[in-house]
Amino acid sequence: MVPHLPDSHLHAYARFKLSLTEDEPTIKPYDEGRWAELSDVRLVAPEVSLDLLEALHQRWVALLKSLGPADYRRTFRHPEFGRALTLEETLARYAWHGRHHVAHITSLRQRQGWS
Repeated sequence: MVPHLPDSHLHAYARFKLSLTEDEPTIKPYDEGRWAELSDVRLVAPEVSLDLLEALHQRWVALLKSLGPADYRRTFRHPEFGRALTLEETLARYAWHGRHHVAHITSLRQRQGWS
């Protein structure tokens, strides 16, 4: 679950950058389950994923702080949604996504008695 967050948020960050530099780009979805089966997930300590996520969020926040209202109305097309998504909507989805998975991890940690 920990490696999923930076994988997912890397895609979101790239979608933001594509949307800011192209007119309504169509993004490429990815198979989250198959990404989770790759060796970097199994072989690399979870702390590396957390470090990656932290660095990514530093870059993403810097980008977000530089945007104006018109930038958040920019869009991209997601083939699985069948419509254009705004960056504003996408940011809300990923804010929820991060909180959702942190709650899963926190709950597991409490159930397992991990400190």
